[in-house]
Amino acid sequence: MRIDRFIAELKRRRVLRALVVWGIAAFAVLQVYEPVMHGLHLPDWTLSFVVVVLALGFPVVAALAWTFDITPSGIERTGALPADASVPSAPEPSRLRLVLLLLGLGVAAALPGVVYFFVWPGPARHAAGPQAQASGGRAAGAPSIAVLPFVNMSPDKDQEYFSDGISEEILNALAQVDGLRVIGRTSSFAMKGKEEDLRTIGQRLNAQNVLEGSVRRAGARVRITAQLIEATGGSHLWSQEFDRELTDVFAVQDEIARAVTAALRQKLLPAAPSAARAATAETSRSANPEAHDLYLRGMALMARGSGQGYEQARDALMKAVEKDPDFALAWASLARARFWSADQGSLEPNVEIPAAIAAADRAVALAPGLAEAWFARGFLKQGALQQWSAALADIERALSLSPGNADILIQHGSLLANLGRLPEAIPDLEKAVVQDPLSVQAHVILGVAHLARGEYPLGEASAARALELAPENARAARTLGFALLLQRRYSDARAAFHRSTNTLFSLMGDVMVDHSLGDDAASKRAMDYLLTLPGVAGGNYQVAQIYAWRGETDAAFEWLGKSADVHDAGLVYVNWDPFLAGLHGDRRWRTFLARLGLPAV
Repeated sequence: MRIDRFIAELKRRRVLRALVVWGIAAFAVLQVYEPVMHGLHLPDWTLSFVVVVLALGFPVVAALAWTFDITPSGIERTGALPADASVPSAPEPSRLRLVLLLLGLGVAAALPGVVYFFVWPGPARHAAGPQAQASGGRAAGAPSIAVLPFVNMSPDKDQEYFSDGISEEILNALAQVDGLRVIGRTSSFAMKGKEEDLRTIGQRLNAQNVLEGSVRRAGARVRITAQLIEATGGSHLWSQEFDRELTDVFAVQDEIARAVTAALRQKLLPAAPSAARAATAETSRSANPEAHDLYLRGMALMARGSGQGYEQARDALMKAVEKDPDFALAWASLARARFWSADQGSLEPNVEIPAAIAAADRAVALAPGLAEAWFARGFLKQGALQQWSAALADIERALSLSPGNADILIQHGSLLANLGRLPEAIPDLEKAVVQDPLSVQAHVILGVAHLARGEYPLGEASAARALELAPENARAARTLGFALLLQRRYSDARAAFHRSTNTLFSLMGDVMVDHSLGDDAASKRAMDYLLTLPGVAGGNYQVAQIYAWRGETDAAFEWLGKSADVHDAGLVYVNWDPFLAGLHGDRRWRTFLARLGLPAV
């Protein structure tokens, strides 16, 4: 068959149009299936399966369109080309040749999408989301380990903070090993007290290996038992018991970390621990057992996440640095505890924030190789001072020292987003979710990033996952409400806002939903009540969001100005907040960003 006759037949039989329609339908199916898959936590391979099925549909569609046509009478077989048609005559092709031609056409039509998804790493990996990245990591054979909280076997049950601290110290030591992916503390410690088998734990944490153990502290001695288990098969890779004086607790931690590394290296790990990182880690420790004990108490209190917990953590950490003024890790933790004591607790910001900055500076000066020190200082420069460039320098230094730290990745991603570099921020946030899959903070911030990009179903899936992990988390409920509001699912949005344990967030949901429904009277009543709440000044940024959503531009800029006056922590979202998008065309927007030292995006 001559090529011009074949092309004429393709046009007459509308084969090319059918392929275009199938391509559009396939794209739509993938756009719907991806968020549904993540929301229902379906296996990653199902997305690849759907892509393959849709790709196989192209040659099938080409063959069907060639053979059949849709007419007013229904589906009929397409007739042969009329003899008087104005196309060159040529012999009809053999059936085999025609099948091969149509098959080749279908493959050619499907090839770009298949290459995009399976071969091209950047966009395809982003489209697949963090779960697919995790799958890719497993396929590549990257060794991973989760350090579960060691069980407190001490006669004094109040010593649980000590066993938790031992677990965290071992986790931090293993995080210094090149080539080993260590699951974040948030996810590992979420398994505390859960009676689940190790295979299930390994699946939930995306970890090939699990380290578990127990701690028994009696007087001046401590006994630590540890065992390393391959999660899928349950086989024991290594186990050992350590019986030491408490003054040797750091040596025990190091000994366990080295033994675990050796066991992993024999099985999986090609690289040895980084000597440079190990050396810098030593400078962050305290030789004073009392200071170390107070530090562990402080970290356990801070992990509670409540205002009272932050204040008690602050007090314990202040005592730790009094016992050992050169304890860099305690200084870094104290910096964050003082910030949260002012932000979530009842302490005075004018006192706590400057003291927090001083504590972070002290940590950096004592241990320039300590990632936590740079992270604490960058965190404060971003959230408390809005010194964006200086914060970015500190956070990137922290990230270079601890590339797999989920908390640092989250901070780096949110900072990049606020600096107008949202496409660069997404991979950081997705990596944080892979590294710490049960971290509520990681899922919340990733959800906010998806909303900023207009990917509302993905934002909804991330926020829903965060709320599933922590049903009482106020920010997770608020983010889910935002995602549903942006999708105009107003009833669902109101229900999500009302799941928030923060009265300000639930009320702002009522104000915004009522406005969207056209009930301005109800929206005004809710807003008037919100403005009477005690401590509403701490929600300056949220009030600005509400006014911007309602189209009250002057009021929105007034409350943004109040936010800037008090360095409201909400300003870390100002440049990537979809609820402020209506302000971007106002001449005051660039002026306000210039005041904050942010670029106009």
